[in-house]
Amino acid sequence: MSAEPERIAKVLARAGVASRRNAEKLIAEGRVALDGEVITSPATKVAPGQRLTVNGKAIQDKLPSALWRYHKPAGLITTHRDPEGRKTVFDTLPREIGRVVSVGRLDVNSEGLLLLTNDGALARALELPATGWVRRYRVRVFGKPKPADLAALKGGITVAGVRYGPMEAAIDSAKGDNAWLTVALAEGKNREVRRVLEHLGFKVNRLIRVAYGPFQLGRLERGAIERVPPKVMREQLGKLLPRDEAGGDARRRRAA
Repeated sequence: MSAEPERIAKVLARAGVASRRNAEKLIAEGRVALDGEVITSPATKVAPGQRLTVNGKAIQDKLPSALWRYHKPAGLITTHRDPEGRKTVFDTLPREIGRVVSVGRLDVNSEGLLLLTNDGALARALELPATGWVRRYRVRVFGKPKPADLAALKGGITVAGVRYGPMEAAIDSAKGDNAWLTVALAEGKNREVRRVLEHLGFKVNRLIRVAYGPFQLGRLERGAIERVPPKVMREQLGKLLPRDEAGGDARRRRAA
């Protein structure tokens, strides 16, 4: 935790307990206590040395923020719990990495690079459009797109009342009734690539994310997970990391 008091929802997110939104839900449900007193406001600040608990369990020291590259296979959903009982990304992960959250999502039929972190606040920061990170995809579509069809995406497009930002799309190859495209965008609305291309008349039948900002899928095998070295995290994330971690390793807090 920072040497300065921090909002309790932020502390819980950094501890990997939950995202800020879900941390606020935990607080509203009366499941969070500070020095033995139940917290009712997510604006409450936590100072160094105070005892924070969730469901009666203490938030204890933990290792610094960590980031993993995961090659998501198609058929898994990116959520911790599914009401329909479908298999999730988190069901497949090694237990030793502990609780993690995803940086953005890939829908059930999409595959490729998914970043995972034990730091909920970091995940949120990496998702924000202000970060400016480009998401890059290889996309197979049914149809025969022409460069002119895709050029219109550079200025953004509105589909069913939803405005999508600028998108770069180029044709890599075409064979028969299918074509492979490379698509790059700097925001991540739900099913954005599929909806935009289908609006143009091209049905997406395969979508693979190959890069998220500076992090690449590379040769990571399907279903495999690999931790990003701390040095690379410091080089690539800079000010997005907690102040006490940006320059080296330090111990932080985690759910007991």
